[in-house]
Amino acid sequence: MAFWLDLMFGNPIGLLSMIVIFCTIGIMSYILWMFIVKSAKP
Repeated sequence: MAFWLDLMFGNPIGLLSMIVIFCTIGIMSYILWMFIVKSAKP
């Protein structure tokens, strides 16, 4: 846990990379959710 806190708040590069990772996970989960909703039978 201390490693992640140091990575996020120790330098701006780590914080930026964490933001990019979480945004990517969010976008991919949204696309997957839309695919599941659209492919479901009415």
